[in-house]
Amino acid sequence: MAMKEWKPSDFGVEEEDEEETPSPPSSITSPSSPLPYFDRDRHVAFLEMMYNLMPYHYQSQEINRLTLAFFTISGLHLLQALDRVDKDRVANWVLSFQAHPRSKAEVKDGQFFGFHGSRTSQFPPDENGVSAHNAGHLASTYCALAILKTVGFSLSTIDKESILISMRNLQWPDGSFMPLHVGAETDLRFVYCAAAICFMLEDWSGMDREKAKEYILNCQSYDGGFGLMPGLESHGGGTYCAVASLRLMGYIEDDLSKKASSSIINVPLLLDWIVQRQATDGGFQGRANKSSDTCYAFWVGAVLRILGGYKFIDKTALRKFLLTCQSEFGGFSKYPGELPDIYHSYYGYTAFSLLEETGLNPLCAELGMTDLAALGII
Repeated sequence: MAMKEWKPSDFGVEEEDEEETPSPPSSITSPSSPLPYFDRDRHVAFLEMMYNLMPYHYQSQEINRLTLAFFTISGLHLLQALDRVDKDRVANWVLSFQAHPRSKAEVKDGQFFGFHGSRTSQFPPDENGVSAHNAGHLASTYCALAILKTVGFSLSTIDKESILISMRNLQWPDGSFMPLHVGAETDLRFVYCAAAICFMLEDWSGMDREKAKEYILNCQSYDGGFGLMPGLESHGGGTYCAVASLRLMGYIEDDLSKKASSSIINVPLLLDWIVQRQATDGGFQGRANKSSDTCYAFWVGAVLRILGGYKFIDKTALRKFLLTCQSEFGGFSKYPGELPDIYHSYYGYTAFSLLEETGLNPLCAELGMTDLAALGII
């Protein structure tokens, strides 16, 4: 069966051969040899540049501005450089993207009152300050809440009722979610976004967890990995969304490598598939017979951390591969020798956090942000 298209714009998980990665042309390569160490100061400078003014290559990703902001701000927090961010200004900016209903009845009319991804998708408000055209998106809402937690904003003060009640409008009878109310594909990416939103808001009224669980279980393939949808090829990103969602929803415990027999998923088969994703060059691939790619050091590595299987990988080889993707300008590229982009840079930082690199904050693997942000300790 053909692999479903996997776009970086949909919560930053990409297919290996996508053509829309917001980075400089791939024909331009970094000219010098890779640095033999993790250069934190250059990475901070790279993210500071992104925070103040993103290069023109990202123009096509304007619709995903909140996602780009999440990579930048959460990246600075991973690098212990959140002091470079104006937290109050960031919080107010993020809050300005939330869609608000004109009445309580509108919350149940099929729309989703989450966060818009950018001003492009946010129509001007009416005379009462309410937008008549709603394009709230699950992935943008995940990113918005994650940014707010990262800058220390209390989520108890936002209109979570509108988010959660209307989010149920996006869940299909089979348990899957579509990302926005006007219709779109339904797959594990958006199940994960819904689970992460409920977890961060500490309220599970926004989804039917049992149905979501059954949908996830139906996505586990014969080889142990998870496809984006039932019957699709196992994929590192889809597997992360499945395992992290089950963990957030409370259906699996941590360190399943010791408790495999009591799990609702086939842990031995999954561990076998996912450990095989580490290639001979030390990096991780998203699917069998694909090249190693920086971002899968997170998507695959985080699954192993959640399952208690991170001890099974060759950490030294992984670190060496990641350093070949580190740019002299700061940031990380998808493949060795290319110029960096914000997406692969962020997941390069998360990968080094999983490797317990000095100078980085610990990572919450289930939410893809720092432990401190996840716990609300800012």
